[in-house]
Amino acid sequence: TDYGKDLPTGAIEYLERIRSNVQHMSQLIDAILNFSRMSRQPLVTRRVYPAQVAREVFEELKPALGARSVEFTVEDMPPFDGDPALIRQVYLNLISNALKFTRSRDTAQITVGHLDDLGKNAYFVRDNGVGFDIKYADKLFKVFQRLHSPREYEGTGIGLAIVQRIIQRHGGRVWADSAIDRGATFYFTPGGA
Repeated sequence: TDYGKDLPTGAIEYLERIRSNVQHMSQLIDAILNFSRMSRQPLVTRRVYPAQVAREVFEELKPALGARSVEFTVEDMPPFDGDPALIRQVYLNLISNALKFTRSRDTAQITVGHLDDLGKNAYFVRDNGVGFDIKYADKLFKVFQRLHSPREYEGTGIGLAIVQRIIQRHGGRVWADSAIDRGATFYFTPGGA
């Protein structure tokens, strides 16, 4: 900042690139630490009301939306037993992703709900975003695996791995359904559902 006017244009570009990469590295380190914490943090099981959690998460994310048009729908959902802080993290990651990958839509449509999956409640977050090729779905839940370029969509590539780890710790499972340019739906069944 102090010496920018004295530096040649090429040097400023290099310094900007270095600064950007350092910031990204810092985000990755924080993400890895958060991912690691998910394994060690003891579960504090209580009754979780997913509709309430989803609404609270959306309200928290709303200020960053600016003038975007977002139709956010939360269906009635049965409660289940789980760790409220960790389930909140699941919804935060899934709803944040839905908002991120619907950015190119005139109106983002995001629905949070549930359905019956072979006698168990499966909870979901569905969007009308860019979607992905379903044949790569197994990569989504691995650390640092991305299906979209970091230039197109920011992030560390660890959010869905965190979701999977949380749900597995609850004795449940997580999966996705999507098609390119037709949105995506992420499902999870907590063990107590």
